[in-house]
Amino acid sequence: MNTQKRHEIFARLRANNPEPTTELNWSTPFELLTAVLLSAQATDVGVNKATARLFPVANTPQAILDLGLDTLKSYIKTIGLYNTKAENLMKTCRILVEQHDGEVPRSRTALEALPGVGRKTANVILNTAFGEPTIAVDTHIFRVSNRTRIAPGKNVNEVEQKLLRHVPGEFRRDAHHWLILHGRYTCLARRPRCGSCVIEDLCEYKEKVDL
Repeated sequence: MNTQKRHEIFARLRANNPEPTTELNWSTPFELLTAVLLSAQATDVGVNKATARLFPVANTPQAILDLGLDTLKSYIKTIGLYNTKAENLMKTCRILVEQHDGEVPRSRTALEALPGVGRKTANVILNTAFGEPTIAVDTHIFRVSNRTRIAPGKNVNEVEQKLLRHVPGEFRRDAHHWLILHGRYTCLARRPRCGSCVIEDLCEYKEKVDL
């Protein structure tokens, strides 16, 4: 895929959704970090239901610590893997309080040192909370990047590096959200909705479906 085609793809995605953002509900970097930590192998809708109960009661690291582990679990027990997620969130809150004055760090190294936070989660926080042009490659972005040939790669790291190299600078900050939403609602895993896709004529997928 050439540079001109990639530029047109992202221009169309931008025209279709000028201000994309995460579908997780949050109002502070810590709320976003909490929501992303809870979102692994869970839907954004499910996470939002849990945080709608949790955040009015506790939406700072110290407030989460004050809840205690068992009470925290009671708020998020509807989410898959809630036991492990609760333990990681408590450990993360303690580190934030003891090492970062209760604030979410803006450093990738510091973020990835938090329990349960890997490169993908750090990229989400840096991009969505702090506006940095990072691209967090999840299953949707991996699929869309390979299927369209925007940035084909054998693993998420390879796809991320190709996206950072090939996505035009003016689109890089929002590319993460456009690609996720495109994969979630149009370029579906089992049966992509090619017939209603705004970039169908630019996409290089060979097995298009007229839906």
